[in-house]
Amino acid sequence: MKILDIYIGRAVILGTVMVMAVLLTLLGFLTLMDELGDVGEGRYQVGDAFLFVLLTLPRFAYELSPMAALLGSLIGLGGLANNSELTAMRAAGVSYARIVLSVLQAGLLMLVVALFFGEIIAPETEQYAQTMRSQALAKQVTLKTKYGFWARDGGAYINIRNILPGSRLEDIYIYEYGEDKQLKFSTHAASARYEKDQWLLQDIRQSQFTDDGVQVRTIERATWDSMLDPGLLNVVSLNPHILPAWGLYKYIRFLHTNGQDAKSYEVAFWGKMVTPLVTLIMLYLSMSFVFGQLRSSGIGQRVFLGAMVGSGFFLMSKAFSYMAIVYDLNALFAASFPALLLLGAALFLSYRVN
Repeated sequence: MKILDIYIGRAVILGTVMVMAVLLTLLGFLTLMDELGDVGEGRYQVGDAFLFVLLTLPRFAYELSPMAALLGSLIGLGGLANNSELTAMRAAGVSYARIVLSVLQAGLLMLVVALFFGEIIAPETEQYAQTMRSQALAKQVTLKTKYGFWARDGGAYINIRNILPGSRLEDIYIYEYGEDKQLKFSTHAASARYEKDQWLLQDIRQSQFTDDGVQVRTIERATWDSMLDPGLLNVVSLNPHILPAWGLYKYIRFLHTNGQDAKSYEVAFWGKMVTPLVTLIMLYLSMSFVFGQLRSSGIGQRVFLGAMVGSGFFLMSKAFSYMAIVYDLNALFAASFPALLLLGAALFLSYRVN
């Protein structure tokens, strides 16, 4: 049975690798075409666009792993079915459940690789790619350190200690220098938010340095005309799709402790938790297609049906994610309901096959 496990698993894994290579090539090409439209703005060049696409591929691979598993299994097992190898296995006394177990064992191996890319490689490469791209397009000198985010805005130097979702800032320091390179103003604002193409500062304390001394004043709120790009801040802030699952969990606890909305992060967290389960369900579903009514069909028909199922599931998952944020649905329900529907369909089809 070990030989049989290896033989079936190799067919499934090779099929999945082929599908993943095709999907990543297609998605990478489309992303590159989109990025080339921004080439020439600021310091963003063709080499930067290619590097950006390459660095985002690990995240794409993790997100596409369920669909790639379904299509790869259909191709690998479909080849065995077309050669009557699966029929020979059944005739030799190998049960349907034992073949399913062999496929799921291969799926567990693929899950380990997918989790490695999704939780370890992708967060680092995606963060670097987004920061590199935004810095090149923003035409600003920026730096992220353990003391916060630094940026230069003309003759002013800005230090932001806390960047929150939705273009909101906390604990902002602004140091303005004159043409003689002497410090003229030192401003601290408790918070800021971006509204109507400008920044609105709140709870401001400003010190003005003159030859006669230092003058201090406090202002409740004021507008801030700055070239600081909110898109750049969104990159260095904690974006849900960039963070690994453990990072999302820690940040959700932080937001709850501070009484802030964490719905988008909760949806992203449970989505990452459900993704491995969805991959195994896709593999289980593919068995019903191979042994069911499509057992005598060509690979093209199986791949087409698999693509329809995978695309439909992807769209449903995205729809429930947006609904959870807009209509305040339970994040676990929004992430798991499409997977449960898929599991129900797989169990029903498997029952019919048996």
